[in-house]
Amino acid sequence: MIKLAIFASGSGTNAQKLMEFFENDHEISVAAVFCNKPNAQVIQRAEKFGIPVEIFEKADLENPHFCKRLDFHFVDFIVLAGFLLKIPAHMIKAFPDRIINIHPSLLPKYGGKGMYGHRVHEAVLANKEKESGITIHLVNEVYDDGRILCQKKCEVLETDTPNSLASRIHQLEHETFAKIVNEYILDFE
Repeated sequence: MIKLAIFASGSGTNAQKLMEFFENDHEISVAAVFCNKPNAQVIQRAEKFGIPVEIFEKADLENPHFCKRLDFHFVDFIVLAGFLLKIPAHMIKAFPDRIINIHPSLLPKYGGKGMYGHRVHEAVLANKEKESGITIHLVNEVYDDGRILCQKKCEVLETDTPNSLASRIHQLEHETFAKIVNEYILDFE
């Protein structure tokens, strides 16, 4: 069985879609959810699925011994689902090409430090983009710079607000993320 760790910092809707997708899978399972926000809603979502939750602080993540917490759960791959901290180099070395992220724009546009959630949608609208979308990519040492696995687009409407655009982006994420994670992991190596 291939084991995933989901890293999340917020409400956890993408994490929930991943947990649902892999709940009865015979090849891949979610071994644990790692969260850096002790009050994040993702914690309750994981508990509903009976998935262990590891709460940690930024300093914990930056310590090379943090990988022992992943080893405890026999983690093979890490999936970032609304995780806002940068993954340190020691983890990228420990999980080469095995850390997957989702970003709410068509990278390389609107990526990088501080570009997440509504900040991305506000920038897309401010620049009068005709389209936006999602990017599922591997994680390397540079924010939002890893190899792209998949991009899905949606039209940006003249009447869009950050909330209305976010709603369509979330729909793309929920329809696509788990499928791409599944395909990538099963084809890995």
